Amino acid sequence: MVRARRIWVTAAALLAVAGASPGAAVAQAQPPSQAGALTAREGGTPLPPGWRIAGGRSEPQLVWRSDRQVPMGDARVEFRSGGRLLGVPRPGADGHTFRLPLDGHRAGGLRGLQVWSGGRRLDERNPVDAMPAARPPAPLPPNEVDPGKAGPYRTRTGEYDLRPVKLPGLPAAVEMRAVVVAPVGVSGRRPLVLFLHGRHYTCFKGRDVTGDWPCTSGMKPVPSHRGYLRDQRLLASQGYVTVSISAGGVNGQDFAAEDGGAEARSALVRLHLARWADWTAHPQTAPPAVRQSPRADLSRVLLVGHSRGGEGVNRAALDSLYPPPAGQDGYHGPVRWKVRGMVLIGPTVFGQNPVPDVPSVTILPGCDGDVSDLQGEVYVDGTRAVSNGSALHSAVYVIGADHNFFNSEWTPGQSAAPAEDDFSDDPQHPDPVCDKHAATRLTADQQHRAGSAYIAAAARLFLAGDDRVRPLLDGSGKRAPSADPARVLSHAVGAGRGAGFLPDGGVSVTGARLCDAVDPGPDKACLGQRVKGASPHFARWETDRESGRHAIALRWSHAATRARVSVRRPVSLSGSKALALRLFVPPNTKDTQLDVSLTDAGGRTATLGRIRADGLPGSELTASYWAREFRVPLAAATRAGLALGSVKSLELTPRSASGQAWLMDAWGWRPGTPSARAAALPRVDIGRTTVAEGDSGVRTYHVPVQVTGHGSGQVRVYVADPATGKAGDRLVNVRPDGHDIDVPVEVKGNTRYGTDVSYDVFVKAVHGAVVGSYRGGITVHDDDPAPAMTVTPVAGRVTEGQSLKWRVSLAEAADVGMSAMFAVMPATAPELSTKDVPARWLRDTAGAKPDPERPLSTVDGLYLAVDIPPGRTSADITLPTVKDRVAEPAESVRFQEVDLNTGKPKSGGLVLSGSVLDGS
Repeated sequence: MVRARRIWVTAAALLAVAGASPGAAVAQAQPPSQAGALTAREGGTPLPPGWRIAGGRSEPQLVWRSDRQVPMGDARVEFRSGGRLLGVPRPGADGHTFRLPLDGHRAGGLRGLQVWSGGRRLDERNPVDAMPAARPPAPLPPNEVDPGKAGPYRTRTGEYDLRPVKLPGLPAAVEMRAVVVAPVGVSGRRPLVLFLHGRHYTCFKGRDVTGDWPCTSGMKPVPSHRGYLRDQRLLASQGYVTVSISAGGVNGQDFAAEDGGAEARSALVRLHLARWADWTAHPQTAPPAVRQSPRADLSRVLLVGHSRGGEGVNRAALDSLYPPPAGQDGYHGPVRWKVRGMVLIGPTVFGQNPVPDVPSVTILPGCDGDVSDLQGEVYVDGTRAVSNGSALHSAVYVIGADHNFFNSEWTPGQSAAPAEDDFSDDPQHPDPVCDKHAATRLTADQQHRAGSAYIAAAARLFLAGDDRVRPLLDGSGKRAPSADPARVLSHAVGAGRGAGFLPDGGVSVTGARLCDAVDPGPDKACLGQRVKGASPHFARWETDRESGRHAIALRWSHAATRARVSVRRPVSLSGSKALALRLFVPPNTKDTQLDVSLTDAGGRTATLGRIRADGLPGSELTASYWAREFRVPLAAATRAGLALGSVKSLELTPRSASGQAWLMDAWGWRPGTPSARAAALPRVDIGRTTVAEGDSGVRTYHVPVQVTGHGSGQVRVYVADPATGKAGDRLVNVRPDGHDIDVPVEVKGNTRYGTDVSYDVFVKAVHGAVVGSYRGGITVHDDDPAPAMTVTPVAGRVTEGQSLKWRVSLAEAADVGMSAMFAVMPATAPELSTKDVPARWLRDTAGAKPDPERPLSTVDGLYLAVDIPPGRTSADITLPTVKDRVAEPAESVRFQEVDLNTGKPKSGGLVLSGSVLDGS
């Protein structure tokens, strides 16, 4: 019996995350298959150029082919429809083709298809508007200490290569390979700095590169882990032991990981740290490269991660502080190390759950062409108010730096394997900021030298406790001369910043607008649709909109238009030396002036001073709406008798004639770097369960959720409505061993054919909690075969001027649309020709012209497609003909069903055949 199925999720079920509501669904990537260049249709409407439906009736896939190769990089390629995230496709081996399995809901509403990666459209190439060349800002004053200068020690370099390890979810074993650079002639145990590279090509031979793992015969692994040798040598000369680990085995397999490979990278980092702990305790068991190095002090570890490696080390730090549930990942041993800090270089942050209690420095490359939305800013903004705020979280914006050149093995002219500048520029319309000839663009050596200096600054602050380097990282406006000529700016949160004005924390605003960081509505969004460029502060997440992420948008047309930000309860700035504001103005603007005032609970107001803000050098291809840190001393408030222990509001008064500005937050600031204190927090992990639909009855399944750790906290839970893609959410209190997050899904079995459907859940920490696995859900597997499809001629023999018509029928209705495609084939002579069909139809269907006259079977790209909507059992295909005055015999035409995976005629497939009689 031919069967199909339907799934119901009741409104109550979708709202049952302790009251949560629907969210947006994302599909899992599946293995690719080779495909011909077909133009599929859905709902009778052609898909945009480059798109098609493949996979046949049993496994429909949405396929997009780029006209230029998309390099293997760190940002995810995402399919979107009507502004909602459809899913993350798997790339084909050719670097051009991307495939996303379609479930029943996604297959039915493909409108407004787009391809995004790192905040940038891949399926359109609009010329960049001409803009004047950008100039770098003036250099900042030099800092008292320059961490980019080499230290007194000689260095030694070696490597180790251990037995590969198996990691959950990855079919092939992953290498345990690393390069060690250590100081020579030092005594005692030395802090350890571990580097983890990002997602890059895995194998190469000559100029050929692949993303395979393991590498096939004749191919060599790309040595991405050797790309930080200059950074390692600088650190080793200063007395640190360094190790850079290889992760090609994760890169070659993370396409199937729901979190982009973060959990696997975390496990790999912790497996290496566990080996170092073993070797420190038992030096005789260590490989030569480690035995010849000073013993590592594993109570002082700095993790450095590039791109997806940044997200990997963030997860490793979280997993070290708050261990994952038993059996969840690939490391199960004790934690015998302490992560004191992290450096995240152009990182991804798919989960948007930074670990709040481990200090971090996030390097943002101003000309990043891979993770081009600079989403790593979330490692700063996303820590606010989550825990106790003792850890410093710094963002370092490097004007003119690209994504790749921080790693010499990703740099042309320096790498063993082929490499490229990831900022792809149109030579006909050079970017005024990031073109390789622009004054603001750094060379590869200049960029790498700047990266080394700021990695060393983090090591000196987090491992050595030298507060003299803090002004390079915390927005104090100092520079490291060793990084010249790079222009490097910074801001920070945490590190004991006192109470302040946080738009996410519930404030009221007059004279300005409390805007949403992520919202498709132009009236609510912080940046309007006409803005050219992007803001790292407003990087999108998995959902179409988010609750609780805000900024304050100011726009004025005359001076003295005051904007006031008021808090619900007065805040105390007692003990602070200044008020630190993170604020940005449009790129390339100059000298925006705003007066800053405070008002206490008694109504007394004091003007603290005036800030002058310049925009960053920016273009529509850069994420340059980025906040600078401005500090105004509180001395004026003290002199005015303001009650700093009870401040009610902050006022910004523009002194420029007109302009715009965005305030991210404002805090009480004092110098120094307090010790980071890790709080005891509950940890939330969302899992995924795949269930069979069944033939009858109703079953209720619950999304697997684990809460471990200590204490209680709040998370925001988003639940997907796969039918609409709309995101809903609810704030939920969680505690270990509780059942506070409950997402039931009702599944009604039947015997109608459909496809797998996913009901997805996303979680983000809000306060007093951390999140490990941030996404999961219930996937309902369809267990019914597709109904048989047949063809019946409706008008198989017609007179010229009439239309041939065939009816494609199903044995019974299905719950998803069913499609088929037919390619023109040679028919019995004489054949229907290009002059026997309407010229417009021929152009629209195959992009061909009727001249010269030729048989239809010789027209390249001529296909007929049919879509049978869900619940229907048939649809018709027509082929129009034209009447002429030429006497001729009956002509025939024939179309053969094609395999949508290969584009080739299907053996035993359906056939459309007909003949046209002369009408003269």
